[in-house]
Parts: sequence; C-alpha cells; structure tokens
Amino acid sequence: MIGTAGATYSMNLSITESYNLADQFVDRHIREGRGARRAVICGDASLSYAEVATLVNRVGNGLLRVGVQEEQRVLLVLPDSPEFVAAYFGIMKMGAVAVPASPALRAQDYDYFLNTTRARVLIVCSSVFPVLASILGRQHYLHQVIVVGAPQDGAPQDSYLSWDKWLNESSPNLEPALTSKDDVAFWLWTSGSTGRPKAAVHLHQDWISCCENYAGQVLKIGPEDITFSSSHLFHAYGLGNGLMFPFYAGASTVLLRGNAEAGEILETAQNNKVTLLFSVPALYSAMLTETRQNDTRQNYDLGSVRLAVSATNPLSSEIVRDWKKRFGIEILDGIGSTEVLHIYLSARPGSVRPGSTGQAVPGYELRIIDQSGVEVEPGTIGELLVAGESIAPYYWNSRSMTVNRMRGNWFYTGDNYRMDEQGFFWYAGRSHGLPRVSSQWVSPGEVANALMEHPFVLNAAVVPYKGKDHLETPGAFVILREGIAATPNLTRDLQDFVKERITPHRYPHPIKSDGDVSRTAEGGRHRSPDFLVEMESLVWRLL
Repeated sequence: MIGTAGATYSMNLSITESYNLADQFVDRHIREGRGARRAVICGDASLSYAEVATLVNRVGNGLLRVGVQEEQRVLLVLPDSPEFVAAYFGIMKMGAVAVPASPALRAQDYDYFLNTTRARVLIVCSSVFPVLASILGRQHYLHQVIVVGAPQDGAPQDSYLSWDKWLNESSPNLEPALTSKDDVAFWLWTSGSTGRPKAAVHLHQDWISCCENYAGQVLKIGPEDITFSSSHLFHAYGLGNGLMFPFYAGASTVLLRGNAEAGEILETAQNNKVTLLFSVPALYSAMLTETRQNDTRQNYDLGSVRLAVSATNPLSSEIVRDWKKRFGIEILDGIGSTEVLHIYLSARPGSVRPGSTGQAVPGYELRIIDQSGVEVEPGTIGELLVAGESIAPYYWNSRSMTVNRMRGNWFYTGDNYRMDEQGFFWYAGRSHGLPRVSSQWVSPGEVANALMEHPFVLNAAVVPYKGKDHLETPGAFVILREGIAATPNLTRDLQDFVKERITPHRYPHPIKSDGDVSRTAEGGRHRSPDFLVEMESLVWRLL
C-alpha cells in the first residue's frame, strides 16, 4: 500500500524469477494509474511518469535498431537530466546493461571505460563529446555514438547520431525484455581506492532491497515526497536518492544538470518545496556558511524539508547540531558503498546521536571483526562487515578483488567501526588509511606520484587530513628542489598540476613544505619504505 509522505511506507514488491527493473520502476506506475503524476523536474522541464515511460520505450527501441543485443553494455556519459533517466531505464528495459560514468573526466578515463565495458554504444552529452573525440577512432568494441545536444567543434555528422532524431525515429511502444531477477542490469564504478576504478556488477533485483529497507522503512518515502540530491546519478548514492527512491514510491525528483554550489542547493530545495534533501558533509558545511554570510540577501526557507540525509564521508557532530539549530531539520548520517548499492547503516529520525552513524538498516546484518576474523565485543574497534540482498555478486574482470571483498554473504567494507552497548555504530577510520573526497576514495600514493612529476618537487608524501570543518581531504608534504621557494602561488600551481594528471577531486588541499628536511632525500627521489614512513610521520606533524 502506498502511503503519504512521512507515513510508514512499505510496498513489499514481489520479485519473481522473470523480472525487469525498468518495468517495476517505470511501467508499474502506468499500470497502477499514476501515469499523470509528476516524475521529473529539471529546470523548466517537468515530465510525468507517462512521458518518462514513452522516452524509455523510444530509447529501448532505438538501441535495438542500432544492433544492441541483450547483456551488451551501453556507456552513459550524461549529466543529471531527463535524458539520463530515459537512457538508464531504456537500456535495461530492452535487456542490455547500463553503465553510467561521470561527465567530468578525461579522455583517457573514457578510453579505459569503453575498453573495460566493451560497450557497443556510447550515449554522451554534447559538452563532453569533444573530450572523447581523440579516442573514438581507436575503439575496437564501440559501434555507435549518440550525442545529446548539438556537438561542439564542428564534429562530422556521420560520426554520431543525434539523440533527438534517433528518439523520434523510434517507436514509443516496447515490451520489457524477458530478463530474470538475477540477470545483470547495470554496473557502477567504484572510486578506485586501489588503482583504476573497478566495476561493481549489479542485478535487476538489487534496487528493491535498498528501496524497501532504507527508503521505505528509514525515510518512509511516499508519493507526495519531492526528492533532491546534490550527489549525481552516475554513482550509487546519487542514483538512489535522485532516481530510484522517488521512482519506487511514485514520487517526484528534482534534477540539476551541473554541479550545485551551496546557495543553489538551498534555492533549489526552497523553490521546489523539496521534502527529502540528500547531500554530503562538505556541502552541508558550505550551506551553513552560506547562511552566515553578511551579504546573503536571501533568508532561505527549508520549511518543506522533513528530513536531510548525509553520506559518503563521516558527518561531524558540529554540523548535525548547527544544521538542526539553523533549520530545525535532522540530518540522518549514513554509510553505504557502491558494492552494497546504497546506505546500510543509518541514523533514525528522532534518535539522531551526533557523531554516530546510527544503527543497521532493516534487511542488513552487520558485524565488527578483528584482524583474525573474530567478532569483537561492544566498544572495540574492528573492521565492519555487512550482509544484505543488494550486494553486488562480483567486480567485473577482477577475481582477486572479488575474492578479497565479497566472501560468501559478507562484504568486507574496509571501514573501521566500534559499536556501543546500545547498538549504535561509531566510525573509526578506514582500515587502509585512505581518505574519501566527494564520495570518492583517494589513493595517497597516486597523489604523491602526481606531485613528484612536477619539476620543482624532489619528493612528496600524502596522508588523510582533517581540516577545521572535520572533513577529510588528501594532505601533502613536499620536499622542494634546491633553490625553489614555497609560496602560495606554487601551492596553487601544484594543485592545478595534480588536477591535470589524475581525477580532479583527488588533488591535495593542504600542501606544506620544509627545506630543513631536504637532506632526507639526498641523491634524488628515494622511495624506500623507511623513507615513506618517515615522510608520512612528518606530514602528520606538519599539516
């Protein structure tokens, strides 16, 4: 039974052997009489569930026309938009596998994604198409490119299909493919804490567990809700918040095509009467700062918001208290992962304990173990394990990582936690010491290697660093070559240098240097284990 916003909400959707995700999340609303309900709000555009269903069918038929077969991958490089929604569901409805990727990466990243997925079709927004131009000619598996919007830089028209023309030539009627609940439906990229991103492979049935247990029982989402997520649809947290949860309940979602700053998030929530707001600690902190600015002209009204949700990084108790004091709204902290698909450990409305991540989400089982694999007593720190129905069965083409992380029913999260006597969980850091920025894990070694490519840098070490806002970023200590002075301009140059070589969010925020320790690196770029330990110890003291 579908309830109203804030009421206890559970649909208990049955999953049969023959099951198609798109049929459940889109077509079901048409069959049950909700076709006229507003589904997507994006700028001036507003689409009903019936309109979304028609676009989904056209995408599915269009893919069939260009030769895509069931189980083949289709790579999506699109901003949060109606086009993303239609493509994501359309791919799965016709039986292929949807693989979203960020529209803010480099050509070599997309080259890796295309080769790893062996995608037959690429659906890409026009603003990113020029970035891909240099690599398209050497793709072995790619057969067709479909561009949303007018391509820039005079790309030859015979090198792609226009999204609008392609859709208009496709039928609006499509029966779902005869997929099973255990068929692969979509991949999501992990953030690459060890080398390049890995693809977590997810099944048609996986989203139902997240929707029933977290969205239904913790958030109590209903058809009158309006959701808005500052995190994007190309990764798990944003995909659940901004698409799957509202489409589970027949609710509405607000999408922004670009990256939202604090003021725009507040204005979007206010102007669209958002009831469920999803963001991350850094942006909640920025929104509080925005409201404190002396020159802020707008007194933001978030009276429509009944719950706010935070994930991807630990939420400090200061932000929880300040947000509740400023807006009168609870922030529910939670932790999830790409492999588990969404949040499995969360605070509860009315029982938020600032600094605690909360308790296990219904439908998930949690354990904390020591290094020998033995479950620890309450109050003892150990590695968190989770079991639940939404866990990906494997990583694509990575048997060793699958064996290491997915052991039987249990997923080894790599997060250290302790549980108190009341069953509340408290975060105690990553077991491998990696920071996470904007929901993406950052490898300190990758950042340090990028810094050391700069001609002014003799050596570098990077560790997780917490600033005054208690948010983790990569922090770097560099040893400069003789005669090079440490200046604010050099710091900015080094940050820009790193951004050009690795994914931009991974650049080090604080960078410090000390000429007095240059003697430890005499003879060049010495990278022995003892030296790295010494450097990391120095970083902890100086940052």
